[in-house]
Amino acid sequence: MSDTSGQGIPAPEGPADLIETEYQIGQDNISTRIGPFGLDIHNPVFAISGLAIIAFVLVTLAFQEGAGTMFNDLRVWLTSTFDWFFLLSANIFVLLCLFLIVSPYGKVRIGGKDATPDYSYSGWFAMLFAAGMGIGLMFYGVSEPISHFSSSFAENAGTPESWAPLAGAPGNETEARHLGMAATIFHWGLHPWAIYAVVALALALFSYNKGLPLTMRSVFYPIFGERVWGWTGHIIDTLAVFATLFGLATSLGFGAEQANAGLNHIFGIPVSDVSKVVLIVAITGVALLSVVAGLDAGVKRLSEINMVLAALLLAFVLIVGPTLAIITGFFTNLWEYARYLPELSNPFGRADDNFRQGWTSFYWAWWISWSPFVGMFIARVSRGRTVREFIICVLIIPSVVSVFWMTTFGGTAISQIVNDGYQAVADAPLELKLFAMLEALPLQTITSFIAIVLVIVFFVTSSDSGSLVIDTITAGGKVDAPVPQRVFWASFEGLVAIALLLGGGLGALQAMAVSTGFPFTIVLLLACFAILKGLHSEPR
Repeated sequence: MSDTSGQGIPAPEGPADLIETEYQIGQDNISTRIGPFGLDIHNPVFAISGLAIIAFVLVTLAFQEGAGTMFNDLRVWLTSTFDWFFLLSANIFVLLCLFLIVSPYGKVRIGGKDATPDYSYSGWFAMLFAAGMGIGLMFYGVSEPISHFSSSFAENAGTPESWAPLAGAPGNETEARHLGMAATIFHWGLHPWAIYAVVALALALFSYNKGLPLTMRSVFYPIFGERVWGWTGHIIDTLAVFATLFGLATSLGFGAEQANAGLNHIFGIPVSDVSKVVLIVAITGVALLSVVAGLDAGVKRLSEINMVLAALLLAFVLIVGPTLAIITGFFTNLWEYARYLPELSNPFGRADDNFRQGWTSFYWAWWISWSPFVGMFIARVSRGRTVREFIICVLIIPSVVSVFWMTTFGGTAISQIVNDGYQAVADAPLELKLFAMLEALPLQTITSFIAIVLVIVFFVTSSDSGSLVIDTITAGGKVDAPVPQRVFWASFEGLVAIALLLGGGLGALQAMAVSTGFPFTIVLLLACFAILKGLHSEPR
């Protein structure tokens, strides 16, 4: 059995089916000191990941113009060539999660039969939701429903040039609204949370129940056996680091774009590369303070603050916006999502190339690139839950909250366009649509400021928890590695976001999310088999 004592990973409580292995957590690590700082890093995962990312930042900053073109071409090629693969894989993850809810495997408890939860429902839910969706919901909560509604309603809907989902609904305002909201919820509902749930369950099962290190390589022990401690495992963990870092950088880049646009909208601060770089540096600095504070004092507290602010903003828009339309629209949108789900998730024989490749394929690759980060973070805070409870809370509840969020913000914006003739929200660029929507409501300066604070704090919690996860992987599964290592990774998350923004803007961010998400999709498909094999041997 792997020795997890002293590494912050408690042994299973109650009857357990531990995996017998001679591997000791940290046995390949290099422990040293550089001045006053202690280091405990995995050899060779830390070295390969760190050097490759440093080289990437330097090359991208040195050749910004050429990098932008290359990133854009890479994104288009991947999403157009492998769109079917991303869609098919995401469907498999959803089906696996739904199966686990209703199967006898749902009775297995993470951490052993007698384990109890480490966090209350409120603290647990706040952390997993802030980590999983934060910045994205702020950036796309208004812009995506409007984009899909407008493209579906347009006269050219259904043509090769159109970005409308499916065939659109040209000239049909009601159906365009239904299709637009269904397409938005499709991207923020069951599929992304199923991706997170698969990774989180796999990591939690093989660490807390099987006694293996909390790294991605441990998940593949049922497939590769002792080879996971060699180069097979090194490759898996290095891929996880790349996917996590570039997925995070994409989100941080979106957050910087929106925060800069909001500060310009309220205070007149110029929108420029310099402003975005300063913003990323400042927020990364705050994230470093949170890193030093630790999981409970840092991430948990910030996540709970964010949930309160998000709930206040949501309640405000619900009350002063078209309240009745939002409430009824919530149930209507759930139904429309269910009605359109088979068509939207179909990987083959579709004509809506722009929507399927430019929206859905990018989203699935982005969620998959985020999955090691969100999955490991959720695994860290989910000990003591049954598999059924875990899947329901990680899959169903956040999906419902996402539907309500999109209905409230997106539905209000569409209502402003259709019923009030308010064109500012339709004409605003993506990063400003939220602020344009709030401008038409009372107290717009206060609510816009709260929105900016939300983006920034989501930014901080993502950077903080992301560096925690990357550090765990590059420390060979140790969850209590020296703090300077987390500081290193939090710093480089900000540097990668800066490099990508300067070397191609949002297109570059999207390209790297897709390019790292593609190989990691294969890793996740193998993890599905490992989960079933691991659960089959668990006492329940």
